[in-house]
Amino acid sequence: MKIKFLGAAQEVTGSKHLLSLENGKKILLDCGMFQGKGMETDKMNRNLGFEPKEIDHIILSHAHIDHSGLIPYLYTQGFEGSVICTDASRNLCSYMLPDSGYIQEQDIKWYNKKLAKKGLPPVQPIYRHSDAVKAMKLFIGVAMDRKFRIDENISVKFTDTGHILGGAVANLEIKENGKTIRIAYTGDIGRPYNRIIKPPAPFPQADYLITESTYGDRLHEDKSDAEEKLLSIIVDTCVRKGGKLIIPSFSVGRTQEIVLLMNNWYNQGRLPNIDVYVDSPLSVNITEVFKMHPECYNDEVLEVLSYDSDPFGFEGLHYIKNVNASKKLNETTKPCVIISASGMAEAGRVKHHIANSINNPKNTILLVGYCAPTTLGARLQEPGLKKISIFGTEHSVRANIRLLEAFSGHGDYVEMADFISCQDKNLLKKIFLVHGDLPSAEHYRKYLLKKEFKNIEIPKLKDEFEL
Repeated sequence: MKIKFLGAAQEVTGSKHLLSLENGKKILLDCGMFQGKGMETDKMNRNLGFEPKEIDHIILSHAHIDHSGLIPYLYTQGFEGSVICTDASRNLCSYMLPDSGYIQEQDIKWYNKKLAKKGLPPVQPIYRHSDAVKAMKLFIGVAMDRKFRIDENISVKFTDTGHILGGAVANLEIKENGKTIRIAYTGDIGRPYNRIIKPPAPFPQADYLITESTYGDRLHEDKSDAEEKLLSIIVDTCVRKGGKLIIPSFSVGRTQEIVLLMNNWYNQGRLPNIDVYVDSPLSVNITEVFKMHPECYNDEVLEVLSYDSDPFGFEGLHYIKNVNASKKLNETTKPCVIISASGMAEAGRVKHHIANSINNPKNTILLVGYCAPTTLGARLQEPGLKKISIFGTEHSVRANIRLLEAFSGHGDYVEMADFISCQDKNLLKKIFLVHGDLPSAEHYRKYLLKKEFKNIEIPKLKDEFEL
């Protein structure tokens, strides 16, 4: 059996790891989209490094687009196998993948207008909304902690990672040449405590471990400190200054966490009397998916449910789907909080809100998680930033730019190492560090070696290994 790394190798997007079995079967661990590099990203996404028709199964760790986003593209290129994931991941993908297709269609319209001005021919989106809807027929939802037999030689069991709703370690057992090879692919690892979902759980012993390193060189601040900082930023921006607080936030997980916090503060009488807008059709739909899966909730949220039937709703909270209602938010001068996708501020409605708000010193733009290099969210964090280009227009940066990384859904290097410490180090034949920039992965590798883990590889794109 061989494994080939075709994405998220020394970078943080495009997760794709190809297992090629000796009997000819091919299993893809995740099928993520590269993001954040403009039209260079487009070329990377189209050049897969394998023939989609030859893939038998995709094992999906979780629903984030950098892990799931190319499944519809594979479908358009002839993939007819199965996509195996948790029930919650399937339900999330049913909204997230069509939304991804829609965003591509809109982005391509804008890009083609630029090409037309240069006399160049138009290009097509990688896939469309309708392609993603059709691709959903390939999905098989599996309950967490239940072994699912794919065929007589392959089985998978999903266990909680605490990263997002439905996020899981894919624990594979593959029989080959009379022996069983155990592979654990963690996908993205959450923090020991998540405000909504269950924490990461110990997972079965593996022979080969493929695991992330996004925050391999960083430590998070204390969770409770970050929550109090968020409340103080709301008060400072909206009450003291009378401005707008713009929060770029991922539609899955991060938005619901922030809304839950505000709901709790509302119940406690601590939330200022201001309007809060969740301005993202996808976020609205995803919140409904969260309500469908109370089996994923941690004990604290279950306790809230005992006295509050809707932990994702309170007076003054408005969910915005309509595009005209979204545009009106740019016209309002009332102090308010706007939570909008995308989390890295690279696409979606939040980019318009930032462009509209960035030149007013009353306003704050609050980044609440990791932003990949080259994205707008990362560029906003540059020290001493005075001007920034958004939609091709240069803007003066007068708004306050703040960062709260403790809201990240990724564990830091100590938390990730603690998570994988359920493994017997002497039984692990090799560890592959993926989904992290090279400096981050190298720092994490050194830390793991100090913790007595051994045989740690940081694969490059297209590296292949025999298992």
